[in-house]
Amino acid sequence: MTNWVGRTAAEIAAAVREKRVTPRQVVAGHLERIARLDGRIGAFRKVRADAALAEADEVAARADLAELPLAGVPLAVKDNLPVRGEAPRDGSAATPDTPAETDHVTVARLRAAGAVVVGLTHVPELCVFGTTEGAHGSTRNPWDTTRSAGGSSGGSAAAVAAGLVPVAVGNDGMGSLRIPAANCGLVTIKPGFGVVPAGIGHGDWFGMSENGPLATTVEDARLMLSVLAEQEFAGSGERPPLRIAVSRRSPLAGVTVSRSYTNAVAEAAGLLAGAGHRVRRAEPPYPASIGVTALRHWTAGTAVDAADLDPALLARRTRVHAAIGRRFLRGVRVSDSRDRLRARLAPFFAEYDLLLTPALARRSPLAAPWHERGWLRNVLAGTTHSPFTPAWNLTGWPALSVPFGTLPSGAPCAVQLVGRPGSEAVLLDVAGQVETLRPWRRTAPLG
Repeated sequence: MTNWVGRTAAEIAAAVREKRVTPRQVVAGHLERIARLDGRIGAFRKVRADAALAEADEVAARADLAELPLAGVPLAVKDNLPVRGEAPRDGSAATPDTPAETDHVTVARLRAAGAVVVGLTHVPELCVFGTTEGAHGSTRNPWDTTRSAGGSSGGSAAAVAAGLVPVAVGNDGMGSLRIPAANCGLVTIKPGFGVVPAGIGHGDWFGMSENGPLATTVEDARLMLSVLAEQEFAGSGERPPLRIAVSRRSPLAGVTVSRSYTNAVAEAAGLLAGAGHRVRRAEPPYPASIGVTALRHWTAGTAVDAADLDPALLARRTRVHAAIGRRFLRGVRVSDSRDRLRARLAPFFAEYDLLLTPALARRSPLAAPWHERGWLRNVLAGTTHSPFTPAWNLTGWPALSVPFGTLPSGAPCAVQLVGRPGSEAVLLDVAGQVETLRPWRRTAPLG
């Protein structure tokens, strides 16, 4: 029997539709790999082995099997999205261990497309911080297990990078898809506001959070996004040359960017220029206040999510984060700061079609019990690691991370592409060019 572990979602779905392999065989192979390797990675909080096999048989029996875009594809779900029959714990001891009665709309869409949920993945408490560890476990980067996978979709990213599943769904409120994707060598896209249903926590962090795919290829990311959004993001082989701005400067004053990431941007810019795009160095007009704006919304969103939880059961860093956010709640609710940021950046994106930046500023923090460390230490670790992501949650515009080259340790490096509203298909097309010009190994060499 052919081993389908390590194959893409598109390859698996095509084989299942053509009955070259059954969904049960595909899912069983991935469950075996999870049992063998996840003890080293810590991607999953809950593995649904028996339920997944039963659901795989249900997919095989569907009358529309030949039409399912994700037929038999094993899927990991971030543990802040409800999965019917499972308790979404959101990385916290304070959340109830009560099974969800229905699937989140994104999970329902993926299941309707033929995907099989094999498990729920680790997140930091309430998905607040940029590393993944807490009351239910910790997640390491499959490429370098001395390092964190990043967060907050760290478990989902690590599951895909380790070949435990071909794709996963996560979400991004301050970079929580792009950070772990960049650390783990994956393709992801944070779609623009309203493209994919959100419904994350109690208000989506005031509309900053979006659900999206984690995948090893642009093709799989495009396929998943199409299912999640219920619209096509078809590639264009004849797209005219684009105007691409290149910036290596951190939006946050005082945060330096390592040479590995600045070099990656320079090399990616050169490849895209060679492909015919009009590429030039240009700095977006980030306001000096962008860090404060992000902090106010980030903490206020956590205050809302923590409001009905027992503070005694929350980690200290989460309690402090929520307490700070409560001071900002009233102001954030009436603030026009995000509108002003969009207005400030709109002329730049009228002049340029896309912006190319580093995905991160440096490699991920060491794998450590960050949930036991102080609030300021956590915030500083995240800020110095990922200064390039929050701006695009504030604007609500689409942003994508794609692997590009390696760090000195051999772990992945990555670049970020940002576009104006409605440019998801364009971003995926350009990411596909990057993928073709600089191919990247799909999964970490774990054996």
